[in-house]
Amino acid sequence: MILCESTAQKTAELLLQINAIKLNPQKPFTWASGWKSPIYCDNRIILSYPQIRNYIVAELAKPIEQIYGKPDVIAGVATGAIGVGALVADYLGLPFVYVRPEPKKHGRKNQIEGHLDSHQNVVVIEDLISTGKSSLNAVKALKSEANANVKGMMAIFSYGFDIAKENFEKEHLDLHTLGSYDTLLEQAYKTNYLNKEELRLLRTWREDPANWNN
Repeated sequence: MILCESTAQKTAELLLQINAIKLNPQKPFTWASGWKSPIYCDNRIILSYPQIRNYIVAELAKPIEQIYGKPDVIAGVATGAIGVGALVADYLGLPFVYVRPEPKKHGRKNQIEGHLDSHQNVVVIEDLISTGKSSLNAVKALKSEANANVKGMMAIFSYGFDIAKENFEKEHLDLHTLGSYDTLLEQAYKTNYLNKEELRLLRTWREDPANWNN
């Protein structure tokens, strides 16, 4: 769920301002899941804009203690949330680790990078939620490899897919986001970033992304 509507509107405004949202209905993006998408959200661009970066980090960090209690460690999901996760940890004065999609093939063969003691309380930072698969994969690694007590996850943005909601509920994991897909579309249309036909297209795509453009 989004933390609050005003934050969601501000987050949408900032993401559009720095062109973190890419639209290309004619040549759709292909996601790791294989889905075709007319929209792509690249939140890593936030790191290049200090004022916007500071806003996003503060809005992710400030509610954590109130929602989850003070965690022992902040974990970022590689690669998109390493930067923002480390900044959230710094804001809160907490240790930071990050989680790879899979263990390294060489060296110590770690999946979790950084120091994490068994049974420590962890809040996970993610940049973007699509199906939730990669995010929950990181959570599973924290639990199985480090016996971490994962309190919940904070993310910058979510597409709001039903499958993501189902996946998080199945794993009994609490998720809060700064921004939402619906708020983003409203802001994009209001500021003429989208025309009426593009707005219709993006709403239609969200209804059945797995079969869109097939």
